[in-house]
Amino acid sequence: MSSSQKKPKLQKIALLLAGAGLGVALSLSFNAVADKDAGGNPLPVEELRAFSTVFGLIKQSYVEPVEDKKLITEAIKGMVSGLDPHSSYLDAEAFKDMQIQTQGEFGGLGIEVSMEDGLVRVVSPIEDTPAYRAGVKPGDFIAKIDETPVQGMSLNDAVTKMRGKIGTSVTLTMLRKGEGKPIIVTLKRAVIKVQSVKSKMAEPGYGYIRIAQFQEHTTANVAQAIETLYKENKVPLKGIVLDLRNNPGGLLNGAVGVSASFLPKDALVVYTEGRTPDSKIKLTASKENYLRESGRDDYFKNTPKDVKNVPLVVLVNGGSASASEIVAGALQDYKRAIVVGTQTFGKASVQTIMPIDNKTALKLTTARYFTPLGRSIQLKGITPDIEVEEAVLNGKEQSAFRIREADLGHRLDNPTDKEAGNKKTASETKTEIKTEIKKLKPIASETAEENPRELASKNDYQLQQALNILKVQQILQNKAAPVSVPAK
Repeated sequence: MSSSQKKPKLQKIALLLAGAGLGVALSLSFNAVADKDAGGNPLPVEELRAFSTVFGLIKQSYVEPVEDKKLITEAIKGMVSGLDPHSSYLDAEAFKDMQIQTQGEFGGLGIEVSMEDGLVRVVSPIEDTPAYRAGVKPGDFIAKIDETPVQGMSLNDAVTKMRGKIGTSVTLTMLRKGEGKPIIVTLKRAVIKVQSVKSKMAEPGYGYIRIAQFQEHTTANVAQAIETLYKENKVPLKGIVLDLRNNPGGLLNGAVGVSASFLPKDALVVYTEGRTPDSKIKLTASKENYLRESGRDDYFKNTPKDVKNVPLVVLVNGGSASASEIVAGALQDYKRAIVVGTQTFGKASVQTIMPIDNKTALKLTTARYFTPLGRSIQLKGITPDIEVEEAVLNGKEQSAFRIREADLGHRLDNPTDKEAGNKKTASETKTEIKTEIKKLKPIASETAEENPRELASKNDYQLQQALNILKVQQILQNKAAPVSVPAK
């Protein structure tokens, strides 16, 4: 993490993040001098004098003695948390936890969270974790942790309280829209091993790739999944569903790598704009932007060339955030995929991890990111080409109260045209697809008993609609294909 070379000036390592909530991870490191000129602005003497006065009054008159370190630390936390929902001061424990998460294994309950109005809001439960299995849903509010109210806690303090020794239990009191009384669940803490990529044949000819989070190995795992799907099918695939639902983000280079698996080489995937030169970056579908180690072979060296053209559907919902939105936005801009599902979270900001010393760091919003066509999805999210609400075929509604970036306090504004992020693409094609879908027979019985959380379950309504869309694309391609008439 830290530089091994001593230099005359203090160095900081800035690491780009593309995630929602506390579950973001590290990517694309670069150095910047800590004492850069801050624009030549003089220090605000009057405000600093007020700070000094308040500090002195607390030291002198507070009901109990308070250590200087605690006062300064809490002042830093308040200063940073007031900027936007994603900037924060990382104390020693929070900094260590963040570093561990990039490896895909850490202790806790398995919840991606953010803070709003003094309560912890669930962005997304992580698959195959205690929270996920207990039915915690995106949009749930955590009001109490054990017997301690969350109101007044910082986000880091709330997360620290939810973590603990493996095997011990913690009780969450949650509020959920539509429920008349609080929901109380007791969860046993566990080592959270997040399997970033899962895949299988959803149906003969149609592959399914699920990405739960963007981690260090995600791009390599997606490349392997593509190879495996083609080998299992033995003939070229008719279509692939890329499932990014409830994926809160993660490593930025993982998002670039996944996009590169379906886009032409060197196609622009995402670019960032900020105040400093370091924050202005263009990331293309080239291996130097997603390989974990320089000099090694491209992950996609052995993937079938056909994957660049195979019909593709991307599944998204309100729990799809940041890095997930980068992938969906890039594939949508190039009209490489049809985006299906519901409006995404709407986080288009980049956080930089700036180590303060060997134990603590600042996670600071330093840039906004834009899709290849210059769209900012900040606050709005990605608008699906075809909207499909979350439900299961037995009629039971599965959607939860969704909290999106636009609902958070202190959030960044969207710098682009108010309507730019809401324009739909290929409207005529979508009309054809919807018409053809109605002609298809139901894929699953309404009495199907499968668990809708099971990978590529027939009871997953959105997935079944995605497969329908792929089949319709095949029908439309066949209709458009030239027909050769044999000579008489």
